[in-house]
Amino acid sequence: MIALANIIEAAERIAPIVHHTRLVFAPRMSERSGAKVYLKQENLQHTGAYKLRGAFNKIALMSEGERMRGVIAASAGNHAQGVAYSARHFGIRSVIFMPEATPLLKVSAVQRLGAEVILCGDNFDESYSAALEYAKEHELFFIHPFADDDVIAGQGTVGLEILREKSDMNTVILPVGGGGLISGVAALYKQMKPNVRIIGVCAQGAPAMFQSFQQRTIQHCTSVRTIADGIAVRDVNPKNFAYICESVDEIVCVNDEEIADAVLYLIENQKVVVEGAGAVGVAALLNSKMTFTQNENVAIILSGGNIDVTMLGVIIEKGLLKSQRKMKFNVTLIDKPGSLKQLTDILSQVDANIVEINYDRTLTSLDYGDAIVTLTLETKGGAHQDRIREELQKHKFEIKELT
Repeated sequence: MIALANIIEAAERIAPIVHHTRLVFAPRMSERSGAKVYLKQENLQHTGAYKLRGAFNKIALMSEGERMRGVIAASAGNHAQGVAYSARHFGIRSVIFMPEATPLLKVSAVQRLGAEVILCGDNFDESYSAALEYAKEHELFFIHPFADDDVIAGQGTVGLEILREKSDMNTVILPVGGGGLISGVAALYKQMKPNVRIIGVCAQGAPAMFQSFQQRTIQHCTSVRTIADGIAVRDVNPKNFAYICESVDEIVCVNDEEIADAVLYLIENQKVVVEGAGAVGVAALLNSKMTFTQNENVAIILSGGNIDVTMLGVIIEKGLLKSQRKMKFNVTLIDKPGSLKQLTDILSQVDANIVEINYDRTLTSLDYGDAIVTLTLETKGGAHQDRIREELQKHKFEIKELT
């Protein structure tokens, strides 16, 4: 595993640049799990993710000649920003290859930091292959996002900050994509506090590391698909896999529905915004993917907050529907004066707030003289929605609910 001295030296090296993020107590998660849960808010790091730590440590250790060549990286977004930020600090050129589906928020953020962005490939692994070719052709210094000891040492400083702030932690939960973060944090703890349990969380849509850990032999995926784009890694790197097998106690998986619920849960209960990858640890806890002893001290690393606003809007909207705080349905009316008013009067009587309404009488599927109305309501839970349904049925309105 990575030497403890390298992680401690990395912490000193990056200290003037990297923000020491807060370790915050999470009362509702603690009550729900029976443990004492703390959140390491790397979503509030400069560039919005922990990746700055490893990238800066790597570039700081490069020789002047190596830096003058310029640097190149492949990334779904967070490593890209870390490399671009660090390259700008040292005044050197940076080129970043990103998957074509990378959210605009991340692409724009990298470009604002002065990097040249090249969109290429359907996932990280395809961008990675293209970046290696480009690096060789243009003689740029390639900075690997996770399979590099200097990068891993930088990521391990997240664990060092947790340990220094709260030395009696029993369990640390963190996301796993390529394995750079967990390799560094696990190495730190296994050398300083070997009894601390290290639990990694993979996305079900990118399960290669989870499956490899279970089988204790490398398993690759043919494709990845998950809203946790920061950990959407298709292939397992042998270096990181060896480190993980040596120092990680457990790896679990969460699906996209669980990840989305965790993103919304953190907004509502902790008032913090995280991306899908940053929420997987919380998703694992909320869905009882692991067990805790009473009052056990648990740290969950919120690895990043660079979520695309469109995706965030979808997560919130679906979450409100799922929790029965919103209701969508179609209803067919006779297209005559007063029909719509009768419907809205009923909704007013049952305290349903209309937030969106659409009236259409031109659909070819409608009978002549009919109109279809699509409504979105704010509601107060399942009992309130049942009351709305009953009242509409009593007045002979047949509704078709939408999800």
